[in-house]
Amino acid sequence: MKILLHACCAPCAIVPIALLQQAEFEVMGYFYGHNIHPYTESIKRRETLETYAESIGLRVIYSDGYDMENFLRNVAFRENDRCTYCYHDRLRSTARMAKHGKFDYFTSSLLYSKFQKHEEIKAIGESVGKAVGIPFYYQDFRIGWKEGVEISKQLDMYRQSYCGCIYSEKERYFK
Repeated sequence: MKILLHACCAPCAIVPIALLQQAEFEVMGYFYGHNIHPYTESIKRRETLETYAESIGLRVIYSDGYDMENFLRNVAFRENDRCTYCYHDRLRSTARMAKHGKFDYFTSSLLYSKFQKHEEIKAIGESVGKAVGIPFYYQDFRIGWKEGVEISKQLDMYRQSYCGCIYSEKERYFK
């Protein structure tokens, strides 16, 4: 069974990749960084994922471009609900890519983070999957949270300190 894993970054992909492979999925990654700000942060996350993927033999599809303007247009004046848009945008893009690539399922490393809105991600993933015509695979990857953090530190990976968007960056640093 082939599964496309939306990977927001390498540290958050470690455990999902391992668990999916243990479940005998053929895993391929998908990086979609239009929501990550600033652009240099998106590049750091992509480069870290590229290095990690190469080290474990994981094939990854990298989305083209950097459509920051569309992300901002869609969350402007809806900043308190920005995560819903962001989840939907990333999961819809992943589902479309999975459908195009004839995968059996799609999922997301967002399900690894204890800081994300887990039930909302699951609901959006299932809804998007039905609309696109490819099943969303749900698994609570948070069970490996501590292990993933330790592995990423051992591998000396770049570890971001905020979710990705300009608003989460402000929440992290502006006190």
